[in-house]
Amino acid sequence: MKGIIVEDEFLAREELKYFIKNYSKIEIVDEFEDGLDVLKFIQKNEVDVIFLDINIASIDGVLLAKNISKFSRKPYIVFITAYREHAVEAFEVEAFDYILKPYDEPRIISMLKKLEMTYKKDNETTHNTISNKINLWKNDKIIVVNVDDIYYCVAKERTTEVFTKDNEYTVNFSISEFYNSLPSDKFFRSHRSYIVNITKIKEIIPWFNNTYNLRLQDITYEIPVSRSNIKEFKHIMNI
Repeated sequence: MKGIIVEDEFLAREELKYFIKNYSKIEIVDEFEDGLDVLKFIQKNEVDVIFLDINIASIDGVLLAKNISKFSRKPYIVFITAYREHAVEAFEVEAFDYILKPYDEPRIISMLKKLEMTYKKDNETTHNTISNKINLWKNDKIIVVNVDDIYYCVAKERTTEVFTKDNEYTVNFSISEFYNSLPSDKFFRSHRSYIVNITKIKEIIPWFNNTYNLRLQDITYEIPVSRSNIKEFKHIMNI
């Protein structure tokens, strides 16, 4: 079980790490003081639990948790704060628990045991379930999109633009990294700058130098197939 700590007070962070290390098997993979840094981190890294202070820089803990709650795979949120009045907001975003500072040792230990037991139970339930959802960005919001709705993707500098029938999104991965996260039976890297959903192909058009252009259902944009990928493409499409 992997977790991160988001806490801008050094002593509180160290005390929490002590409890986690000595009373659980949770691995703390990183620590943060700023909410925006957390949001960037969890776009590229999966964690199982976030120990989250409410009063942090850039994005407060409750707003950060609301953003995380839109993810297709949601980590457990354990709020840590010195202020009891935030409890209602915390549980509105379905927080796993709410811990007050200064820490009460029996309370922390009880929470950690409950957390590990819940994780084990949930993991056994969902171990063989394949998620068909993916988190993409549009207008500074995280949008959960069905993978099957993706038509094609285009490399753009260090990010990838993702296109559905009616919308355009962004993901903060290189096209190679994003391609590796997609189902291999539906998506094909047709060109170094393009990924195409082969289930959306409507026409295969012969082009210059023994290449192809692909026309997709519902949209007019054409996707190139490079010469280096022609052989694999023909095999996939039984040409």
